[in-house]
Amino acid sequence: MPLQENGLVINHQQVAQDMYIMEFMAPAVARECQPGQFLHVRPGNTNDPLLRRPLSIYDADQEKGSISLLYRVVGAGTSLMTGIRENDYIDIVGPLGRGFTLPAPSKTALLVGGGVGIAPLVYLGRALIQRGCQVTAMMGAANENQLVAGDRLLEIGVPFLPVTMDGSRGYPGMVTDLLVPPVYPEEIVIYTCGPEPMMAKVAEYAQRYDIWGEVSLEEHMACGVGACLGCARRLKANDEAYVKVCKDGPVFNIMDVEF
Repeated sequence: MPLQENGLVINHQQVAQDMYIMEFMAPAVARECQPGQFLHVRPGNTNDPLLRRPLSIYDADQEKGSISLLYRVVGAGTSLMTGIRENDYIDIVGPLGRGFTLPAPSKTALLVGGGVGIAPLVYLGRALIQRGCQVTAMMGAANENQLVAGDRLLEIGVPFLPVTMDGSRGYPGMVTDLLVPPVYPEEIVIYTCGPEPMMAKVAEYAQRYDIWGEVSLEEHMACGVGACLGCARRLKANDEAYVKVCKDGPVFNIMDVEF
């Protein structure tokens, strides 16, 4: 059940031109967090903007009681968030949504993230390492300055392959260029989040080699609990019913989504 808590901000840094990482203490919510879930964040202390902002849980330390968010400034709400300082409080509701399914410890997990879509995959990576899985992350970005999650991934024991569109670091091109035919596809699971064209290629790869996997979708979410229907979506074009991404997701089986 989601909780409301005022988190005490203990660290808030700009990590790229338009990207920030915020860490705050919220013990009650942190204890309930699962990889792939999100928080509904009030960006300021007034009713302008009125709606909360849905942000993926970037990382969480349940023993310490802290939660981290990685976000990109895209509008009025996230712009307002950049003014939050250490020792300020941030009003959050969560955790919300359906998170990732963790595989058997014998599986090898491949994480494919693009841009700020790497955010939910970092906390997932931590959970997979703790479970005993072998994990590799592929992280794509426009340039090396936006590969902001690399240090956190290495800190939790997840090796990552950097890919930049301008060739400034790692492989030059698209992150999906690194998807090669697997030797033992039955031993692999795949998770992805990022731009939909990228996830579409990951889904195509998973379907071609019959690899089980999950995707984390992004939609505009007003209420965050499935009441307003603002995030209603057909997973496939011929589906008769709609899902509510905020409540039924944001994580879905990779075979169930048509991009």
